[in-house]
Amino acid sequence: MQDLPFSVRDYLRAHIRTVPDWPAPGVQFRDITPLLQNPKVFRVLIDAFVHRYMDRRPDVVAGLDARGFILGSVVAYELGLGFVPIRKKGKLPFTTVEETYELEYGSATVELHTDAVKPGQRVLLIDDLIATGGTMMAGKKLLEKLGGTVIEGAAIVELPELGGMKKLREGGLEVFTLVDFAGH
Repeated sequence: MQDLPFSVRDYLRAHIRTVPDWPAPGVQFRDITPLLQNPKVFRVLIDAFVHRYMDRRPDVVAGLDARGFILGSVVAYELGLGFVPIRKKGKLPFTTVEETYELEYGSATVELHTDAVKPGQRVLLIDDLIATGGTMMAGKKLLEKLGGTVIEGAAIVELPELGGMKKLREGGLEVFTLVDFAGH
C-alpha cells in the first residue's frame, strides 16, 4: 500500500461491500463489484494501478481468472500493453502449461497458453484479492515457466490474517495492494 494517498485507499475501501457468512458461516466476503459498478469509483481504482505502473514499464499484463481479467485488461489498455489471461484448467483452446496449487479445501490448477509471454518479458500480474497467495504464486510460476519475469503482483484487497503476502514475498514476489482488511 506504499505510494498511495490515504484518501484514495479510504475512498476505495468505502466502496467494498462486506457480505457476512458467505460462502460459508464465519466468512466475511469482500465484494469488489460496487467498485466496478460506479464509473467514478472504477476510474479511481484503475488510475491507482495505472499511475503506479506507468514508470515501472511492464511489457505485458497478466490477469488471474476471473476478476483479474477485469482489472488486468483495463490496466493493460490504459498502459498501451497487451493482456494475458491465466485461466482455470480446461478453458484455453491452444497448447498450455499448467500449475497446480493447494487450497484450504483441496487443490486447483491454472493454465496459460505456451505463447502468452516471451522469454525476458516483464509481466505485471493482477488479481482482485490476496488471501492465502496460492493463486498468485501459481500464476507467477506459470509465467516464469515461459521465461517471463514477474515484476510485481497487484491486487485491490489484502487479507493479512491469511498470510498470503508473506508467502508471496518469501516466494520472491513483491506485491502491491490498495486496501487491506486487517483484523476483520
